[in-house]
Amino acid sequence: MARPAILNSIERKSMLLIGDFLIILASLNVFINHAIDKEFISFELKTYMFSLGIISYFTLAYILDFYNLEKVAKRRHILSQSLYITALYVFVVFLAAVIFFDVSFWRIPLLIFLLLTPLEIGLWRLFFGNIFKIIPTTKNVLYIYDDQTEKNFKEDLAIINGEEMETFYTVKLTFSVDHHSLKNKHMFLAATEKIDTWIINTKSYSSLPPDLERILLRSIIKGREVLSFTSFYENTYEALPIRSHNDSFYEILQLRNKKIRYLQKVFSFTVNFFLALFVGLIFLLSVPFVYLLNIFFNKGPLFYTQKRVGRYGKEFKIYKFRSMVVDAEKSGAMMATANDHRITPVGRMLRAFRIDELPQIISVIRGDMQFIGPRPERKVFVTQLNSIIPFYNTRHLIKPGITGWAQVKYKYGENLEDSVRKLEYDLYFIKNRSITLDLRIIFKTITTVIFSRGI
Repeated sequence: MARPAILNSIERKSMLLIGDFLIILASLNVFINHAIDKEFISFELKTYMFSLGIISYFTLAYILDFYNLEKVAKRRHILSQSLYITALYVFVVFLAAVIFFDVSFWRIPLLIFLLLTPLEIGLWRLFFGNIFKIIPTTKNVLYIYDDQTEKNFKEDLAIINGEEMETFYTVKLTFSVDHHSLKNKHMFLAATEKIDTWIINTKSYSSLPPDLERILLRSIIKGREVLSFTSFYENTYEALPIRSHNDSFYEILQLRNKKIRYLQKVFSFTVNFFLALFVGLIFLLSVPFVYLLNIFFNKGPLFYTQKRVGRYGKEFKIYKFRSMVVDAEKSGAMMATANDHRITPVGRMLRAFRIDELPQIISVIRGDMQFIGPRPERKVFVTQLNSIIPFYNTRHLIKPGITGWAQVKYKYGENLEDSVRKLEYDLYFIKNRSITLDLRIIFKTITTVIFSRGI
């Protein structure tokens, strides 16, 4: 008997979002139509406060990772997150009403809005989490592979099952098209009835045995999910696999596809223009502060300059506030690590608040960089990585950025292996670049800085 249909992560997130949306609408209705004195209520106030309330809640929820299904499944995260995110939301709404409309309130409805909203969100999320302790959330996988992909068999199973994150997939059955046969077809058919997803990782899809193809088509008709390994990896990890996977090369070729993206270009120009003004002002204000720290606690040059590889492989000069000792690379080029002994006490403070990155605005103004894109790397490391990964140069198709998808999705990069992992995210960004993805990076950069994650 077939297993009941399993909601995928997007469907579950949508359910969670709809529940939150209904509770937020109800809470705003209490605040606007009951807590605020009627003499202050107007169409303008209603429009403004409903819009501000919805936008502020979901912006805070996204920035603070409120729709992470792994956290939703853990009770200790549910109540704490619900409390501080919803508390921030009700405070923003209350403050906006006072500042912009100078309203007066009825106390009991106001207390209901301020106190019950966090409680309602918390209870809804506890209920949501308990539902999916009963309803199956993890999909059983049939993994199809061949001789070409067998050498990474254990690593690929770990990727599907999820070592670094919860994937909601688990491999229950494997099949090698080169070493297995379908002699006991009845037993195999019975096993596939308990399978929710087929993940295929073969050199050529034409190598699938005809009997297996027929079973596969039968599973599709029954509503089973069928994915290539690369599609699974891209959808789940939001990155492109670049090591030893047959169809990765064809995914990389798609980076060159030309699409009409005029709106994307306008958005990028607008983001770069306004952030250049904003960050440029912060940079100018920070120079005297960092200069004084250098005089007393960090003697040496104020700025650190270095050549980096930019668009189309052309080198350019990057600027940063110096955060390391003057002769940091007297023994040769070295990648910075999280607890690098070469970082000075002042430099550690600058790095903690990302102040050392501010001078990169000079490269943005000169046109060598943009705000969102792959981080530029040095020529020596680019050469090393090109010898390891033939796809590495494809990250130079676009201008490098101050922040990027790899920076907000992956940990602090300390070695060449980390650079390879970050490349997977860079290629995903280049292939899937959109206004939505750029906005996600901007929001996640805020969280990265707040919680000191990434590089």
